[in-house]
Amino acid sequence: MSDLISTIQETADPNPEILAKILGRSIEEVESEIQSLRTNGSLLGWVPLLNPTKSESNEVRSVIEVKISPEREGGFDRLAHRISKFEEVEACHLMSGAYDLLVIVKGKNLHSVASFVSERLATIDGVLSTATHFLLRSYKEHGHLLSDEGENLEKPAVSA
Repeated sequence: MSDLISTIQETADPNPEILAKILGRSIEEVESEIQSLRTNGSLLGWVPLLNPTKSESNEVRSVIEVKISPEREGGFDRLAHRISKFEEVEACHLMSGAYDLLVIVKGKNLHSVASFVSERLATIDGVLSTATHFLLRSYKEHGHLLSDEGENLEKPAVSA
């Protein structure tokens, strides 16, 4: 992995001037490498890392284990791509082990995620079973801790 990609992942800052300063390179070099990474498909975009405990969003995220039946010619790919295209799906990964796909789904509330799973995901031909797990709290995302050790976010602040 290039030092530029590592720096982008750490800082999530798309500004070539800042990246050039961090890396000790010229802005032109950084812009050229960014363009090359975009052209070859390595760099797909910029995603801000938000702390869900600090956000005012009431969205619900869930992890869904999906067992699917592989197809003769395409294996798991056709179904995985079909599932990935749903707007609710944040991520979809082929896994080894007890289930085939790990699907991360975001919804407005528990009911909307449950409806998506029961009405749209589980009814796809080739989907054998699903197991839905709702995320209650995140402690670390993309290498960043989201709270300090021992911090209890439900506990009210102590006043003197």
